[in-house]
Amino acid sequence: MIPQEIIRRKRDGETLGAMEITAFIEALSDESLSEGQVAAFAMAVFFQGMTAEETVALTCAMRDSGTVLSWDGIEAPIADKHSTGGIGDNVSLMLAPIVAACGLAVPMISGRGLGHTGGTLDKLQAIPGYEVMPDAQTFRRTVANVGCAIIGQTGDLAPADRRLYAVRDVTATVESIPLITASILSKKLAAGLQSLVLDVKFGNGAFMADLDDAEALAASLVAVANGAGVRTTALLTDMNQPLADAAGNALEIVNCVDFLAGRKAGTRLETVTLALAADMLVNAGVETDVTVAAARSRDALSSGRAAEIFGAMVHALGGPVDFLEHSANYLRKAPIEIPVLAQSGGILQSCATRDLGMAVVDLGGGRRRATDTIDHRVGFSGLVPLGTEVARGDLIAMVHAADEDSGARAAQAVASAYRIGEGSLADAPVVLKRLG
Repeated sequence: MIPQEIIRRKRDGETLGAMEITAFIEALSDESLSEGQVAAFAMAVFFQGMTAEETVALTCAMRDSGTVLSWDGIEAPIADKHSTGGIGDNVSLMLAPIVAACGLAVPMISGRGLGHTGGTLDKLQAIPGYEVMPDAQTFRRTVANVGCAIIGQTGDLAPADRRLYAVRDVTATVESIPLITASILSKKLAAGLQSLVLDVKFGNGAFMADLDDAEALAASLVAVANGAGVRTTALLTDMNQPLADAAGNALEIVNCVDFLAGRKAGTRLETVTLALAADMLVNAGVETDVTVAAARSRDALSSGRAAEIFGAMVHALGGPVDFLEHSANYLRKAPIEIPVLAQSGGILQSCATRDLGMAVVDLGGGRRRATDTIDHRVGFSGLVPLGTEVARGDLIAMVHAADEDSGARAAQAVASAYRIGEGSLADAPVVLKRLG
């Protein structure tokens, strides 16, 4: 392989063969390519794009650059879900135990917060003792015995993605659908999945604010994952307001416990969680009808089986054995609480959702730099959904802060993020479309 020939051909808009792409990724993995060559390849793909076949080849080559997990001996279907991220998106915490209660095995490899969006691993680390990077034996044992395990990516999974992403991050080539697709799916497919569901978000709190862009990404992810042999569908879901009524790590764990106890019925969060659960069951082949699958998922939640599995997972990965029953005793609370009150009467018309995510970061609940330490205590609770009628002085959120100054800034950010106006607000579906 001559790297510069592959770069030239892609620069000129030619279609690369699978063997060429595989050879390039192998060279990237063993560091025989220069940073300049990797950057040039990324820029060529950014401008010229890739066919579906090229993106499948890129994804599979990156998947195979490290360990690909095997689940031999586990008879349950191996399934997972991936979200492109949002504010108050703690779906994974409830979804994994719900579908595990329905007979799936879920080795869920999740990430930390990125930009204005929260990370599943940061939320779980609010639980004392929870090990997000367990050894391979503990991970496998938990999936086999409990039904699900939510952990972080090890260095052995898709290592080519780390080097390629690091170059993309500093060369303005992140926003390429083929490269995004390969980055997301190479890590997921390295987990040895048989089926996958994708939650691709759009709106002012999502990375893909434009619906057409989100749909293009969803279509690429579905086509490539299925082309790689993993049965995959995607849901396009709305992120023009926080999904849960809480944002912040420990506060979203509280929200998860309440959800599993049945105290979040009828919410947008429940709608998205059960819709994804239904697709996971159908994709895995344990149900054939999405309506029946949704009912089965709801029963796993209402019966308490999902809550039991969540508690068992927490304990198996190092957390307290009685966490579900006594979570308030284990989750640290912020010392400052500041109510945010409606400044006028009317209907909550819109929310600058990304601003709320950045306000959590400013409180210390997210990272400005990769080396920053997370304050798991801080964030927002009691976020009121759009369409709610409020009177002047009504509570629309509660700020949880480490100090008065950051709390005051956060309270102002929340008040500024919501627009209150006259007239009813038309119901916007939280799940807009299904692909695949």
